[in-house]
Amino acid sequence: MANKVIKKNEVYLNGNYYPITRPVQQVLASIYPAKVTIGDTTRDSQARTSVISWSDFRGGIGVERMEGATDVDRSWFSTCSLRYKRHLVLPAKTTSVSNSNATGESLDILQEFNGALYGIWSDKKVYKYESGSDSFGSALDTLPDVATDALEVRMGGTLYLVIAHTGGYTYTSDASSFTDDTTDTKFLAYWNDKLWGIANTGQLWYASSIGTEVNDAKLPLPDGHVTDLFVARNASGNPILYAMTKEGLYAHDSTNALWVETQLALPFHNENGKGTIRWRDSVYIPAGLSIYKYINGTNSAVVSVIGPDKDHGLPSDYRGSISKLIGTHNDLIALVDGTLTPSVVDMFATGESAVVDDTTGFSTVLGYNEMGWEVKWASSGTDQGKKITAGFVSDVGGTLTATNPYRLYWGFDGALYYQQLQSDIINPTQVVNYNYEDSTDGIHYTPWFSADQVEVDKLALKLKVETADCNANQTVKVEYGTDYTETYTAMGTITSNGITTYTFGSSAGTTFRSIQFKITLATNTKIVSPDMISLTLEYRKKLNTKFGWSVNIDINKAYKGNSSKAMRSNILSAIQSNTLLEFTYRDDSSTNRNYYVDITNAQGLEETAYDERGTTQLLLTEP
Repeated sequence: MANKVIKKNEVYLNGNYYPITRPVQQVLASIYPAKVTIGDTTRDSQARTSVISWSDFRGGIGVERMEGATDVDRSWFSTCSLRYKRHLVLPAKTTSVSNSNATGESLDILQEFNGALYGIWSDKKVYKYESGSDSFGSALDTLPDVATDALEVRMGGTLYLVIAHTGGYTYTSDASSFTDDTTDTKFLAYWNDKLWGIANTGQLWYASSIGTEVNDAKLPLPDGHVTDLFVARNASGNPILYAMTKEGLYAHDSTNALWVETQLALPFHNENGKGTIRWRDSVYIPAGLSIYKYINGTNSAVVSVIGPDKDHGLPSDYRGSISKLIGTHNDLIALVDGTLTPSVVDMFATGESAVVDDTTGFSTVLGYNEMGWEVKWASSGTDQGKKITAGFVSDVGGTLTATNPYRLYWGFDGALYYQQLQSDIINPTQVVNYNYEDSTDGIHYTPWFSADQVEVDKLALKLKVETADCNANQTVKVEYGTDYTETYTAMGTITSNGITTYTFGSSAGTTFRSIQFKITLATNTKIVSPDMISLTLEYRKKLNTKFGWSVNIDINKAYKGNSSKAMRSNILSAIQSNTLLEFTYRDDSSTNRNYYVDITNAQGLEETAYDERGTTQLLLTEP
């Protein structure tokens, strides 16, 4: 750069030389303006520090990197219960029941019949669950083929358990004598006082009396494309049959015995529609890890996406495909199968195929309450790569109470698992004899927090953790990670109630661009859970260091060919410039300093009576 400044008492600014009345003074310019508080003060009213607090977790999982206050009720991932404001507690107790008569087999179907729960394993055998003893007896029947669906239905005054399999269907009225029917059947439904079934070929049939079938409509799709059969309302509000397929949703026209394509058309995928359910006012349709909410209307349908793949989705270890949806009083339950091993799948309706190599993860049970998703249960440790299968909600089983009148059942790795379900949303700390999970710790990850300025260094000062129901056996462990690195530093394990305060960096603070907290809840008894009420971070934003310069320009007389008027005009032009201004001065060691700056303040631009002479004070600042 050219040596522009030749005198100690002058500066060069925007192409012009100016004399100065005193040396250039350097000042710190990277300071945030003072906060303005309107109304009462809050925890964030401190002049030099900012505060963020997590105390409402009901927004659910799925946000890895939060954006401002809108995501403060979200988490990245959590195996804790998130349903209760100002309460982060362990999930409900999960119990498993093995079937010694079906070792090595998967539990494919669960169905209630005549006040009892029945399970059908991959070896095609049917068993009754003895809820009083949490066990299974001997097989009641062996089906001709692997079961694909089941339902309880009353026909002609008789209650039946009907089980579909690709070899036909099997039915019983007493769970002791089973009758096989050879009509090809993959899925079942009951509508208009008839039993309906649909074959793997897409052929629909109905039976007014069980065992006597009449063919109806056939799907205009290749064999193997149907993924479910169910009843839901049409545009007029009347219940009709629907068939879910790998390409979209079809409605049954009973008058003309036709299948009619609906507005819900999807790109072809093998997993589309498996485990579709009607819950509350809508139809919920899985598609891999996504879920489509479908509401039929008079002129058009309303389709929205509500699955756990929204926002930032799930951590890679917990990704998979939804195998079944189950409706409860409070939640839509999704069984997510993490066994995505390499397999050959149909990629297109033309019959082309490809090998899909996916990672094998952990299977989960997720719950959606129309606010967000939470993890009801997750496999862990050596259970990676094991399959979650059947699911059912029933009032059958064990000691049920007014506050816990149901059980959620599911099949995992060949065993039956279950949790007690509440009929309404009640803080579990207010429920007598509520059973928490005591065999596995609850892990909670906040989203990564950057104060919406990931490029700016922040300084973590204090962390305040409010807890209840803690002691030596019920603990809350607190860790943190910084800058998107999943390596966590332990702050401590809380064994007492009230507010515990941690300081960062031995009170000097810890620098971060982003920060995440990992909370671990642990207990040694199912009747008490540690309770984290809130997590509050005090931090300070720190801008990158930028400097400014205070310059007093003397325009009392002409300088280097410019009159006082011309110098004042040049200064005004510099102030109005849309580009940065080149600024040069000589320091005490006679070295030229050169910068590109903005004029951020100016005083003495014009004296009274239009006198162009005087002194002008400028504040120049790095951008």
